[in-house]
Amino acid sequence: MNNWLIPVMLATPVLLLLALGIVAFVLRYQRRLLRQQEQLRQVREMAQQQALEAALLAQEDERRRIAADLHDGVGTTLAIVKLHLSSLGHPSLTQEASSLLDQAITEVRRISRNLLPAALQKFGLPFALDALARTVPTDGPTHLNIEQRGQPRRLDPHYELIVYRVVQELLGNGLQHAHADKIDIIVDFGTDTLSLHYTDNGIGFDTSKIDTQPLSGARTGHGLTNLRSRVAVLQGTLRYQSEMGVGSQVWISLPVPYITASQIPALISSLL
Repeated sequence: MNNWLIPVMLATPVLLLLALGIVAFVLRYQRRLLRQQEQLRQVREMAQQQALEAALLAQEDERRRIAADLHDGVGTTLAIVKLHLSSLGHPSLTQEASSLLDQAITEVRRISRNLLPAALQKFGLPFALDALARTVPTDGPTHLNIEQRGQPRRLDPHYELIVYRVVQELLGNGLQHAHADKIDIIVDFGTDTLSLHYTDNGIGFDTSKIDTQPLSGARTGHGLTNLRSRVAVLQGTLRYQSEMGVGSQVWISLPVPYITASQIPALISSLL
């Protein structure tokens, strides 16, 4: 054997081991980098989720404050003004003003109820959805049908409020922007999910322009940003379909935890 082959033969296993060690190190480094990137992504998603939930909770707290101010402050002041008018002793002069005050008091109460739905707090989501449907006049320009399927059940109050706001947002969007004469909202209480299907026969909107700056007076899916935010808090899915002149549809699926029958007494006592 040539003398020069001996060092080569001795060095070859060492070089192979070194190469294998480098490859193993690179693979471990890549795996560790991927794990760190995944952990960072999860942290960012959790932070975004918490920030979004905190923003919605702050919004609901502000709604409660405004509702209380309207009911206890503005409503009471209007009622006192009406009493002063009644004490003047000139019905012919104060009748019109009293009528306007009655309308103002009624409107303040309506706005207060919308900001803080008492039916939802006291009786839960299924009852509140029926009450919401009754707020739309049956002889008005838009016919509303809210149908509850499956087994309507109670949810955690936090989830109920978000779901109620989602339905309220869908309805408000349809009434204000769709110019539809028929709106259908199906609420399906599934085994472990709650699904919403919204349909209207209104003017529709261009789905390609939803994420672009809208033109003045154009309808480009108003309210979808709010819907996305609320659905994201519950880690649900949202899908929509619309065409100009043929109406709109929205599908929402929410993985919400239902309240069991044994939990309802504790839930009711916590709200009293």
